[in-house]
Amino acid sequence: MTQTSENQNKDKLYYTIGEVAKMLDLSTSLIRYWEKEFDIIKPKKNKKGNRHFTTGDIDSIKLIYHLVKERGMTLKGAKQKLKENKGGTEHNFEIIQKLQDIKDMLLSMKKELDD
Repeated sequence: MTQTSENQNKDKLYYTIGEVAKMLDLSTSLIRYWEKEFDIIKPKKNKKGNRHFTTGDIDSIKLIYHLVKERGMTLKGAKQKLKENKGGTEHNFEIIQKLQDIKDMLLSMKKELDD
């Protein structure tokens, strides 16, 4: 999954499902499926039914990705984890994301120094 901090426009309030899928390197069908399975993903829908995701929705998708794809949890296990540890899981994920950003920055600096 790619980092959204580089890809998100800070002034933009809503993203289409295609933009989110490209940002996170996920299929649109997986995003729609997770939307049905997890109540923390609540995109706004227009009259045509097109989904418009907020940055909060994107963060929720990233959290689910982390639990299911990176930690190997089942959907049922991920739902239970989110239910049991409402704020703690999200906080831990934020810390992991920040550490990953720092790691990426340090690796980039190392590469520049080596060149």
